[in-house]
Amino acid sequence: MAVLDILTYPDERLRQASDRVQRFDVALQARIDDLEETRKAGPGAVGIAAPQVGWFERVIIVDVSGRKKTRSHGHLILVNPEITEWDGFAMGREGCLSVPGIYESVRRFQHVRVSSLDRDGNETEVEAFGLLAVCIQHEMDHLDGKLFVDYLSELKRQRIRKKMEKGRRDTATSRSGVSGTPSII
Repeated sequence: MAVLDILTYPDERLRQASDRVQRFDVALQARIDDLEETRKAGPGAVGIAAPQVGWFERVIIVDVSGRKKTRSHGHLILVNPEITEWDGFAMGREGCLSVPGIYESVRRFQHVRVSSLDRDGNETEVEAFGLLAVCIQHEMDHLDGKLFVDYLSELKRQRIRKKMEKGRRDTATSRSGVSGTPSII
């Protein structure tokens, strides 16, 4: 198993829609294991979607079992998930491994029923409430090239984008060993 690099906003690859999984084989199992290892390595990550690591197939992993006040199914691996029922609304603060350090309130369904396949290709259905429902919706958005920042105002998105781009530049500068203002030659 490996911890994979996570794509970060505003990387355009995060906007790519994912394809349905067609083959349930050893290669898929290995990719799911790597995705889970990457989720566990993320600070406080309760979910991850395959597109966040540049794998554009419809796979998400959610685990809110360690969170207080959750009616949890524990650890979920959902392949080709589809929301079949939903109701109620809730506002809650969300963060994302692909938008590190940013937390904003987003409106989501409070209850969802999800039809999917498990990691072996068997049909499964999950009824989720509260945090679990929110996490599933958040991760499923990634499968369609959508991020939680898309629910925010244009002004907030611009500020977040600038902050993320600055962070990338600062990281690139520190990796290259260059500090201060670059020279123009």
